[in-house]
Amino acid sequence: MRIGLVCPYSLEVPGGVQNHVRDLAEQLNSRGHHVAVLAPGSPSGLEVSGPGVADRRHGEVPVTYAGMAVPIAYNGSVARLAFGPRVALRTRRWLADGRFDVLHVHDPLTPSVSLLALRASKVPVVATFHTASPRSWMLESAGNLFSASFDKIAARIAVSESARATLVQHIGSNPVVVPNGIYCDRFASAEAVPGWAEGGMSLVFLGRIDEPRKGLDVMTAAFAAIAADWPTARLLVAGRGKRPAMSRLTPEVRQRIRFLGPVSDADRARLFASAAVYVAPHTGGESFGIVLLEAMASGAPVVASDLPAFEAVLGGARLGELFAAGDPAAAARAISQLLGDPGRRAELSRRGREAVWGYDWSVVAPGIEAIYQQVVQAGSFR
Repeated sequence: MRIGLVCPYSLEVPGGVQNHVRDLAEQLNSRGHHVAVLAPGSPSGLEVSGPGVADRRHGEVPVTYAGMAVPIAYNGSVARLAFGPRVALRTRRWLADGRFDVLHVHDPLTPSVSLLALRASKVPVVATFHTASPRSWMLESAGNLFSASFDKIAARIAVSESARATLVQHIGSNPVVVPNGIYCDRFASAEAVPGWAEGGMSLVFLGRIDEPRKGLDVMTAAFAAIAADWPTARLLVAGRGKRPAMSRLTPEVRQRIRFLGPVSDADRARLFASAAVYVAPHTGGESFGIVLLEAMASGAPVVASDLPAFEAVLGGARLGELFAAGDPAAAARAISQLLGDPGRRAELSRRGREAVWGYDWSVVAPGIEAIYQQVVQAGSFR
């Protein structure tokens, strides 16, 4: 098939949806389909080999940049979107030139190129919804304003039950749940970095460090409590954003926190492999938990806040430890207990490595491919 994938967020900035689109494009390409991607980006609108697609994946998938990405506050974060008449024109040209059998748009409720592509499409449309937000004026407004466009969607996918519940609440449809995928082998083969794993007591945080919902404040407060009982423990912080002052922490605790800045895909896997415990202290707004899967695939035991999306990925407490979201004391207790129980860490590592293969792209992609075939052959799927 000829498949068009549309990402509403700039591929030049890391993110769960961006990674999902890139990985899915590669997987579909490897399965013999002709795949092209549209996303916000370079204002030239020229078709190029996209950042992070051809250079870090097998083979090449063409990426068209629909227009300059503009930062917009959205869902507790900052999303880089593209919209306007010129972006709409480039989107229509991309659709015409692509001659696609099926169009797959991601987060079409977001005011960006996915919505523009949906409105202009003349071929069957599949839409994946990644957002989990029980209260969102943007989703409610979009659902009311663009209901006619959403009627064009032949198949609706939610990446999790949390995302499905958000869609049902705001739009009222009944999507099928197909989870995010990962390339398990790329994480399973990662080796620890001696400088990061030294002492065997490294805690790892990964996420945008100046985005409150990622929970770095919760993590550093928890680490201050942990540091007193575990003198060799240290905290490795990876991710983009302005480094916080951490003035509430003692100099001794601050010295045991190392900021690594943004890390590459390969280094992200090595970072997880270096962790005694990976901690996900997010406070909300998460629809899935792909980073938990990546950590588990790398063999890292996981401690996470009890967000519904995280709890679902961890199977309750079967694949990791959970603590009350936003509670540093609860996080510190869960982490300290796991640090003091090597047997439990080893068991979680083993279980995690086994469980993540259910999310491998070799399992996930055929399900998406089957939906494409249904909408192309039958003309509808709801």
